[in-house]
Amino acid sequence: MMAYFQLLAGLALLVVCGNYLVSGSVQLARHFKVSTLIVGLTIVAYGTSAPEMFISIGSALQNAHDIALGNVIGSNIANIGCILAIVVLICPLPVQNRSIAFDITIMFAVSALLLLFGLNGIIGRVEGILFVSILLAYTIFSVIKAKKAGVPEKTEAATMKPAIAILMIALSIVGLYFSSGWFVSGAREIALRWGVSERVIAISVVAVGTSMPELTASLIAAFRKEADLSIGNIIGSNLFNITGVLGITAIVNPLNISSRQLFAYDMLWVFGISVALVLTMVPLSKGKINRWEGGILLSIFAVYMFMLFR
Repeated sequence: MMAYFQLLAGLALLVVCGNYLVSGSVQLARHFKVSTLIVGLTIVAYGTSAPEMFISIGSALQNAHDIALGNVIGSNIANIGCILAIVVLICPLPVQNRSIAFDITIMFAVSALLLLFGLNGIIGRVEGILFVSILLAYTIFSVIKAKKAGVPEKTEAATMKPAIAILMIALSIVGLYFSSGWFVSGAREIALRWGVSERVIAISVVAVGTSMPELTASLIAAFRKEADLSIGNIIGSNLFNITGVLGITAIVNPLNISSRQLFAYDMLWVFGISVALVLTMVPLSKGKINRWEGGILLSIFAVYMFMLFR
């Protein structure tokens, strides 16, 4: 029972601390008059991936490399096949912003790089530095592109004092550190008891659990009729999972891939479900992801989970 308690308590604290980290960061940004555009492109988008970040780093430091890598791969599959699918089943999303094609292209590109880097059985510090560099370049380019496109920038007034916001951020980081440790320990123990590998637990239980912030953010965006924000949150999270989460994790502690065959197999599912997402949005000029298409994405995810535990 202790293992399940660690898993559930760690997950609950991860979600709570992740939300507080985003809230505190947004309040601090508003106090210093940073535009909501820049906050949305950086703090909010990347903040929802904070649980994945701490899980992967914590796993790598405990030499649970399969959990660190499986967490990212599983999250990228779950974000499209589970999270976005659930959002679409609840609220169909119109997709009419052609600029999203660029972001999807980058998502495919970094996924291809991950596959290429992992074929030799290790993702080292050099690869990690390259991933982080790509993330920084992508973020800067996105901000510049949005400004040139004339996106209105509104800076809302802060409702929290800077000292409180800083304290909230600091406590959230501490909470994420400890909760990630509980979560990893619980997941490893459950994997042993179920007789499955750490990779399976990471891609299923850990990945879906750490994707809860993305589900919350995407649902809220969908209910507010912000379809581009909802889809952008998923694509941005997938980008950050590879370039940010894996990049920083590899810099801290290079990741050894226990089975290159299984790694390649999982990456094929990443590409497959990404292609399925693209097909649901064609044509971008008047596209719409309908409920039946969300059902297809969820079915693909269910088949992958079945194959995983078979």
